[in-house]
Amino acid sequence: MGTENESRGRTFIEQARRAQIIAAATDTVAEIGYANASLSQIAARAKVSKSVISYHFEGKDELLKELVTQFFTDTWAYMEERILAEPTATGQVRAWVGSQLAYFGAHRNGFLAMADIVSNHREPDGSRPFAEASREEVDGMAEIIKAGVESGEFRVVDPHSVASIIILCAEGLLGGWAWGESFDLDAQTEVLLDFIDHALRKEHP
Repeated sequence: MGTENESRGRTFIEQARRAQIIAAATDTVAEIGYANASLSQIAARAKVSKSVISYHFEGKDELLKELVTQFFTDTWAYMEERILAEPTATGQVRAWVGSQLAYFGAHRNGFLAMADIVSNHREPDGSRPFAEASREEVDGMAEIIKAGVESGEFRVVDPHSVASIIILCAEGLLGGWAWGESFDLDAQTEVLLDFIDHALRKEHP
């Protein structure tokens, strides 16, 4: 993947072309799946030659990694603003889960492509390149829960275990929404947030 310095050195036209290719890759993977998406199909959707993609990306692996990285970056930018606006741990947990699900819901193809690539892409040694991002997500949520426990806002729980459970629950909703045409993500998000509130809330006599 290109470094931040490389990104700064690209012209506006180069950045626009890369964005066009990433958008085409997103729609291609969302429609036909990671395993079936080829550079030729992505090029056809982007209305460019395959050599144009090769000029901007070293290959399919780099392109799809960049797709995921960009989607992660955009999602977190949307989430972070809303999380930091909340003064309580309860509000921050709700903002984390709610804003993430809202962003994914508004960017269905981006989510479908990201999820497919993250689940199926492997490095030559068999490792999963995005495993660390998943661990960081759990760690970030755990920090908020830990602060809530320490302040007395939440009951005593294992922050890391509960953070993992919350994120897995959110992933479960996303799975139902991704494959179920009648699945109401907004309504189910509210149910999940209410469930989380009750699971964490410290009962006062």
